[in-house]
Amino acid sequence: MRTFEELIAEAESVSVDGWDFSWLDGRATEDRPSWGYQRLLAGRLGTATAALDIQTGGGEVLAGALRQGGCPPVLAATESWPPNLARATRLLHPLGGVVVADPDEPPLPFADEAFDLVSSRHPVRAFWSEIARVLRPGGGYFAQHVGPASVFELVEYFLGPQPEAREGRRPEVESAEAGAAGLEVVDLRSERLRMEFRDIGAVVYFLRKVIWMVPGFTVARYHDRLRELDALIRAEGPFVAHSARFLIEARKP
Repeated sequence: MRTFEELIAEAESVSVDGWDFSWLDGRATEDRPSWGYQRLLAGRLGTATAALDIQTGGGEVLAGALRQGGCPPVLAATESWPPNLARATRLLHPLGGVVVADPDEPPLPFADEAFDLVSSRHPVRAFWSEIARVLRPGGGYFAQHVGPASVFELVEYFLGPQPEAREGRRPEVESAEAGAAGLEVVDLRSERLRMEFRDIGAVVYFLRKVIWMVPGFTVARYHDRLRELDALIRAEGPFVAHSARFLIEARKP
């Protein structure tokens, strides 16, 4: 088996651009929600006339949906992180999409009632009033959000108990906020899904890529806790956590 130092050095050196987690194949696993977000999004894109994907990341999920369902006549995506902007542009332009730099804060850089479909996979935050503003009457928002206390077994291993943060991202709260913005929620489903981290390199890569899990994470800052976790994984097997996901679909009357 490789040493702690070798695993750490490898995980620190690999690129974390984009939203492709294939580097973790064989090193970490995460069960997927039963509903199949990308497949369902493909069906909605296939019937849309103008669609917007918010916080598209590297565009991987949207690109996969477009290949299944086809591209609407008008397709835009927003993203804030420069490495992801470049990656999403390379993926989505050949498929008919335009990628717009956006700071992930209101307002969205589009006119009122510009789209009949707005989508997002794992947005940091949904600004419901803006989503409602850019949707046409009869249009819909279709998204998969991160739910409450997602991967908090790992978060709290490094940060300690986070009781206030555990209360955030609740689907019933976001559903109420969507309603307050004038949208009608027509579907809401949630699941908790098993995750396994099989070596310490997988943990480091994940925390470097999903930067809001442990804000300010660096190997140097958490070296001792990482070494302890490495020993735990070697002695007891994979570190187990649980992700939280919910599917939400809303319509504009």
